[in-house]
Amino acid sequence: MRNQQSGFTLIELIIVIVILGGLPAFEIQRFANLGGDAREAVVQSATGSMRSASAIVHSAFLAAGTNPASVSLEGVAIGIVNGYPDATDVAAAAGLSASDFTITAAATTTTVQAIGATTPAQCQVVYTEAAAANTSPTFVTTITGC
Repeated sequence: MRNQQSGFTLIELIIVIVILGGLPAFEIQRFANLGGDAREAVVQSATGSMRSASAIVHSAFLAAGTNPASVSLEGVAIGIVNGYPDATDVAAAAGLSASDFTITAAATTTTVQAIGATTPAQCQVVYTEAAAANTSPTFVTTITGC
């Protein structure tokens, strides 16, 4: 009678351990920049919020029909320029807060930057007011330095 041996040899077990031990070295690079990906998503969501708020303000402006200087969104007066939010009020209309973003409002633009970005100027959205009646505001999103 012949004894049948079952199981793995020592060399087979060592090869499997070496392969399994080497996988994390390659896969860790995939997960190394999760913070940057999160900041990219935050800037993109801020862009979406500002676009939505701009459309809501424009709708309220059109519904008023009397060319109001401002409309109220959830109890907050939002100034209007050419039918859309003015630069100083667009972040408030979108519900963005200074605790989550660096918000800089200038004469006709508002810049919203992600906090903690490697290069803040490359991880932002810039809102520019509508230049004239019957034109829309512009949104320029940059996420190359998050």
